[in-house]
Amino acid sequence: MADFALDAAQNKLLLLFVFDKMEMPLTEDSLSDLCCNSNGWMNYMDFKFALTQLIEANFVYHTNKNSSGSPLYTITPEGRVCLAHFFVRLPSSLREQISNCVKVNRLNYRRKQEYFSDYHKNADGTYDVILKILEPTQQQPTLDLKINVPNRSIAKYIFTKWEDKAANAFQLLYDYLVSD
Repeated sequence: MADFALDAAQNKLLLLFVFDKMEMPLTEDSLSDLCCNSNGWMNYMDFKFALTQLIEANFVYHTNKNSSGSPLYTITPEGRVCLAHFFVRLPSSLREQISNCVKVNRLNYRRKQEYFSDYHKNADGTYDVILKILEPTQQQPTLDLKINVPNRSIAKYIFTKWEDKAANAFQLLYDYLVSD
């Protein structure tokens, strides 16, 4: 947990700084997890207030929705200009902590948002596993795959492994299909 007591303006700058460093759209849940739960840079109520104000000021906007229907938020050009002028109002130790955290966790947050998996039981007792790779800037999935498996344990195994294996699975499938 961080020991930073930030005012309302600094909370907004913190969110803009996180968006800038992440370099990708984020769901509200991912942003909240990063800023409130995992690192304690701000409490949840301050987070909600700051995010709402940034959206109203046109410093943050939602680009589209992810597979579960949650909006994906990102920084606007106006938000970048504001951040460029006022980022020094954030303590340098906090900026460094955010930068380091983002370096370590960017891929995990990207995976959580871009790799979707689910499974359900069919009438015949088999299970369908739905696997997707979503591109935040597009409305359509990059990969949308449904696999029928004989039992729940295999379905659950594939479901839990997808986040770690999606990129490699896509590359192998792509290479196999386009090679001569």
